[in-house]
Amino acid sequence: MRLLIIEDDPETADYLRRGLGESGHNADYAATGPDGLVMARDGDYDALIVDRMLPGLDGLTVIQSLREQNVGTPVLILSALGKVDDRVRGLKAGGDDYLVKPFAFSELLARLEALVRRAKSDGHVATALKVADLEMDLLTRNVTRGGQPIELQPREFRLLEYMMRHAGQVVTRTMLLEGVWDYHFDPQTNVIDVHISRLRAKIDKGFDPPLLQTIRGAGYALRAPS
Repeated sequence: MRLLIIEDDPETADYLRRGLGESGHNADYAATGPDGLVMARDGDYDALIVDRMLPGLDGLTVIQSLREQNVGTPVLILSALGKVDDRVRGLKAGGDDYLVKPFAFSELLARLEALVRRAKSDGHVATALKVADLEMDLLTRNVTRGGQPIELQPREFRLLEYMMRHAGQVVTRTMLLEGVWDYHFDPQTNVIDVHISRLRAKIDKGFDPPLLQTIRGAGYALRAPS
């Protein structure tokens, strides 16, 4: 799953990102209501985790704004406010589920998976990606090409997911550093080149035509044949 955490408490956000990452999921992060609103509106996420108390715009206002803009991404609300009236207000604002702090991570993950499954059955959220005969199931985390299974390490999976979500586009080094490694600076290493090489060997070697291309001086592109 590709998720967005909108949470102003850095410890909670870090706990969520680490837990989701260890579970094999990709989680972006916004620390304010306005930033979260922009990212949720413009990003391609399977689900959102939204804290109620946020600087700039509170969580319920963020959710209401998204619904008014016809953004139907499932939302799990996190809050220390756990009374019945609080939960009702959260759901009426457009939230799909409500989890009270403190919470067990296993329950949060189960609720997210249930939200995405429900959205998939309703036809709202795509949980499978396809480029030519290369296919990725975001729920089972299975990858195949031409029907043959491809085993990927977690970072390789995240890299391929990013490339498939941007299929046909030139993806720059900066985009990969921010979208896959969460770096907002260039560490001046060959980490991208190494992972691209490994990924190319897995998804292109033995298959025709090659899909993962190096665009000299620009970056990389995952393209289906014309």
